[in-house]
Amino acid sequence: MIIREVHSKSILSNSKIYPYVINPYTGCQHNCTYCYARFMKRFTGHQEPWGAFVDVKINAPELLQREITRKKPGTVWVSGVCDPYQPLEAKYRLTRQCLEILAHHQWQAAIQTRSPLVVRDLDILKTSREFEVGFSITTADDGIRKLFEPNAPPIAERIAALEVIHQAGIRTFVMIAPILPGAENLANILAGKTNHVILDRMNYHHADWVYRKYNLEYYLSDEYFTQTEQTLSAEFSALGIPLK
Repeated sequence: MIIREVHSKSILSNSKIYPYVINPYTGCQHNCTYCYARFMKRFTGHQEPWGAFVDVKINAPELLQREITRKKPGTVWVSGVCDPYQPLEAKYRLTRQCLEILAHHQWQAAIQTRSPLVVRDLDILKTSREFEVGFSITTADDGIRKLFEPNAPPIAERIAALEVIHQAGIRTFVMIAPILPGAENLANILAGKTNHVILDRMNYHHADWVYRKYNLEYYLSDEYFTQTEQTLSAEFSALGIPLK
């Protein structure tokens, strides 16, 4: 893993998903096989494979402190093309510092991660009613997680962290995207732990080789996705958990 400390020119960017996005890091140690963020290499100039590098934007909090006073308040996505709580965050604490600034200015934030490290910042999350925390949980089967997300935290750790945050009174959501084999078993596991669920097949083809290698081609079929979406929609509805 090649780690570089860099100075970014800006940090609070416009987004098509939310009004703004903050990415304290370029690159991601989780290196999920299907990750759509691989397209970033076209703009960053990195020659290394995706997942082999992370640029740490060490001036991110300083930039945010300046830029937030110049822009109209809006919801900030934390983050769009990296995991804001990838392992390096334990050392650099850039996401934590950015959240402190957002909380101080009473901006809304949608925090999306795969990491239980977010629980470290529960003290900050509790200071603002404008924050919600989402976990990407793509399957209920940790064996499948190891095939597609080998460097990401185990599913059980994510679910435990989700429950801690939800029980603390903070709004939570779960993003089941992409829908991996075993996702069809998630509804009852997530009951009582999330305010809403986002369901999306998000088939970007980067991980097609994993399906072929392990004879999982059926789980790329329209039949599987349609059936799983219908099953989960019905089960979440019965549990009173809305889909968005």
